[in-house]
Amino acid sequence: MLLQLQGLGRRIGNRWLFRDARLVANPGDRIGLVGPNGAGKSTLLRLIAGDETPDSGTVSAPRDVVIGMLRQEIDPRLSHSVQQEAASALAGLDALEDELRSLELEMTRAGERGEHVSAAVAERYDHVSTAFERGGGFDREARVARVLAGLGFDDSARDRPLSSFSGGWLMRVELAKLFLAQPDVLLLDEPTNHLDLPAIQWFEEAIDSFPGALLIVSHDRTFLRKHVGRVAELDGRGGFTVYEGDYDRYLAQRSERREQLLAAKANQDREIAQMERFVERFRAKATKAKQAQSRIKALEKIERIEVTAENDRRMRMRIPTPPRSGQQVIRLADIHKSYADKKVYAGMDFALQRGERVALAGPNGAGKSTLLRIAAGTIGFDAGERTLGHNVRVAFYAQHQLETLDESASILQELERSAQTDDTPRLRGHLGAFLFSGDDVDKKISVLSGGEKARVALAKMLLRPANLLVLDEPTNHLDIESREVLEEALAGYEGTFVFVSHDRAFINALATRVVEVKHGELREFIGNYDDYLHRLAQLEARAAAPAPAPPEPVEETVGEVALATPAAAKKSKAERQLERDRRKNRDRIARKIGKCEEQIHAREKETERLEWKLGDPTIHSDAEALAGVQAEQALLRAAIDDLYGEWERLSDELAALDDLIE
Repeated sequence: MLLQLQGLGRRIGNRWLFRDARLVANPGDRIGLVGPNGAGKSTLLRLIAGDETPDSGTVSAPRDVVIGMLRQEIDPRLSHSVQQEAASALAGLDALEDELRSLELEMTRAGERGEHVSAAVAERYDHVSTAFERGGGFDREARVARVLAGLGFDDSARDRPLSSFSGGWLMRVELAKLFLAQPDVLLLDEPTNHLDLPAIQWFEEAIDSFPGALLIVSHDRTFLRKHVGRVAELDGRGGFTVYEGDYDRYLAQRSERREQLLAAKANQDREIAQMERFVERFRAKATKAKQAQSRIKALEKIERIEVTAENDRRMRMRIPTPPRSGQQVIRLADIHKSYADKKVYAGMDFALQRGERVALAGPNGAGKSTLLRIAAGTIGFDAGERTLGHNVRVAFYAQHQLETLDESASILQELERSAQTDDTPRLRGHLGAFLFSGDDVDKKISVLSGGEKARVALAKMLLRPANLLVLDEPTNHLDIESREVLEEALAGYEGTFVFVSHDRAFINALATRVVEVKHGELREFIGNYDDYLHRLAQLEARAAAPAPAPPEPVEETVGEVALATPAAAKKSKAERQLERDRRKNRDRIARKIGKCEEQIHAREKETERLEWKLGDPTIHSDAEALAGVQAEQALLRAAIDDLYGEWERLSDELAALDDLIE
């Protein structure tokens, strides 16, 4: 046994975050802590680490057990390097090495004096040498380099001062120190929040080989499914329940337990109703008064079963139905972008078709967020062209959107600043869909949790209908339930979106295409994240396989001369010609679509002009003028309908050609 919680409880004011929490952690245990934001998961970790004192119960562990907790307290002003900070976790080995050198010097001097080394010194040297070797003292520099590389620090980054890194990268340094220190119990609070997908993969491999117990707060469902063997749920109402089995088993058990609780409550309600009817009917009768009093006492002693409505605080996200866009939603052509002397893109091309859901993958710093900001139009670029399709309206959710919220404003005021006049009457209803109802809308942004601020930012972004959503880490700070609601809303969204997320379950649920961003280059993969990983594995296996033998030549007669030509080359030539023809046809159709969209746009503008004309009260007094405008309006609508029909036909042809062109 490494750790034991006995009747642990913590409250804020009169409200219990959790109480009577009981848990035993043994070597090799992987325990996931789940629950809604604000349920007390982080508080529980701090209690176990000894940073806070419980209001009830105890935390106990054997004397020699070391508990390590992921902290985010590195001073960003420190000037020493990442390598030095990470190596500080092995300070104990440095002390052992210093003692070894001291003992070796003492033994050398004894030899020089012709004296025997004392038994105490020899014994101490053997003890320290063994401890140094078992602790990995001889390869500690390699260990530090290996751990930092796994977390995304290349050779140059390891030598940079801590002051040059963002908070997310500093958190990685703390994670590196934790793995290097090798405690018996690891306490991790959302460690994957600041890790890119390659670093998450390394992190998962690292904890697989960790021999101690792991308690982790995570909203990463893929991680929980792959690694957790027990789940402790904090329900946000004081409850703490441990479920044996993996995450999916936890979901099934929770559902079963709820059904059992509902059945038990129904039986109890029936019994209570019968007893109350008996009391009401017979309490005034002398012959039954004693029995009635007995039932009154029994009613007072009953511990009522309470079942909170399962979705009583579930975010009901509704994305406004967007206007229909053109077939090509956005096109970035030959984009060049640099930050000072760092070149991010040198000729990048990217495009989205209507209805696509594209996820960007790749390591942090590869340019994913830059691509999103260029697509959203929030930053410029050095060269190239950004073209929005017909009738495209863009909404952007930035990775650091929460930092742009005005801390001094209320939730309602924050939305009012982005709202148009006709939005004002529906602002409270809109906020209600994001769990801000009644007096909640008057809360200051400064007092909100990270999850609440994320909901405000999402509500703000989705205030107006948009048919192109550009989303940079929209799941950050959201608990599991809120992530699932966002997934459902986006799955039913009728527009187009491109997004970055480190939540693999989120990508798998939504992506129709994955674009890998690496070294300024883009590679496209059809399907979701699992499909992307499968395809990468295939490409790696193909690259590692020996080159195939060249094909046997076949004879091809040209005039009277027999030539030896590979069959593959002959076939390739025909295929290349067919592909050129298809591409020419595709370009021709794309130009027609563009002209069609221009005509639609011009006629819709003319329709708007006529609607303004019809809004003039004076025209209704002139029957002939009114009839003329209405007739012109009817002709325009018919022309627009015909153009849309042609546009749809051409778009279908274009899509069919896109499927054929490799």
